[in-house]
Amino acid sequence: MPDLAAIRARFPAFQGARPRDEALLDNAGGSQLPDVVIDAMTSYMRSSFVQTGAGYDASLRAGQTVRAAHDVVETIFNAQGVGRAILGASATSLTSMLADCVARREDRTRNEIILSIANHESNIGPWTRLERLGFVIRWWNLNPETRRCELEDLEALLGERTAFVCVPHVSNIFGAIEPVEAIIERAHACGARVVCDGVAYVPHRAPNVRALGADVYLYSTYKVYGPHLGAMFLRDDLIAELEGPNHAFIGRDEVPRKFEPGGVSHEACAGLAALPDYLCFLAERETFDRATVEAAFERMTALEVHGQTRLLEALAQAEGIRVFGSLDPDPERRVSTVSCVVRDRASRDVAHQAWANGVGLRYGHFYSERLVRALGLDPADGVVRLSTVHYTSDEEIEAGLGALGL
Repeated sequence: MPDLAAIRARFPAFQGARPRDEALLDNAGGSQLPDVVIDAMTSYMRSSFVQTGAGYDASLRAGQTVRAAHDVVETIFNAQGVGRAILGASATSLTSMLADCVARREDRTRNEIILSIANHESNIGPWTRLERLGFVIRWWNLNPETRRCELEDLEALLGERTAFVCVPHVSNIFGAIEPVEAIIERAHACGARVVCDGVAYVPHRAPNVRALGADVYLYSTYKVYGPHLGAMFLRDDLIAELEGPNHAFIGRDEVPRKFEPGGVSHEACAGLAALPDYLCFLAERETFDRATVEAAFERMTALEVHGQTRLLEALAQAEGIRVFGSLDPDPERRVSTVSCVVRDRASRDVAHQAWANGVGLRYGHFYSERLVRALGLDPADGVVRLSTVHYTSDEEIEAGLGALGL
């Protein structure tokens, strides 16, 4: 398997574009791009920057590129045969579109939507806006003792009027892997569907919508070593219940087109279609398929665990630092996104000092404003967050610990 040096060599950002002494610990906000993704986007804009749908060569190539990007995402989702991949500007815009589609359904027998307080706002705001249309929002709040959203509390909210349960696979504050399979099982038992936000999960682990039984699953491709797009899986039977927002002359059965109004960025699709080259490199496989996806993400996890363990063990031993989420580095329980506050120091001050010392971390509520408020913190100051991925070096982790005074 490729080692860390070989992996970092695939990322131009680590080859002189950034000051050598700058540590990048803000990966949860967006990952870096491997060489093949950048090259593919540049090549597309040079040679195939035309509209799809015509019969001349450049247009045919453009159409093939857009289709290839969807195929890549469906393989990452493990969606073949159970649903389709929809691409858009972001996970936020896709969730908003989905909520609008739900609002247009004539059948309002089920009009209750359960929202986890641990959600990113992208999986809250689009749904709360439906209240003015007669939908009822039910909040799945933190358990006051465990400071987590517990399954037994969800069970008390589920009922015959529940339409959707909206949850994160991983909270971008806690970093904990939530029991999504159990959540989906309970929701399905009462006839409800689940919208799972995988944005904080997929940079670290391969999603598997088939195994989860997911109805809707989203992630951001720009946080998974690709260009700035959002990706959404929709299960086939849910697609049949919804009418996409694209033009009236586009048939309901024209999927994904019906759910991609205005089309999707072609140059971004070119970059996304090239990502398999990097995943094959990680997996040491020649063919891109589901087995390659799983092997590549297993390699990512193996690389992350070392740094995740170092980071969490140091924080566990530190005085005056409060970590939100488990201190257990077990990769079955959490990913390498770690949030904390430092006693007697504003998170803003910690971050500003880190920036001055060349450490790229971040502070605030990270669009989980309601969760940060529920934790008793001022969302304007929020937490300090350090987020690593498989290409993060030991030196960067030590720099992050140094920024916290460790």
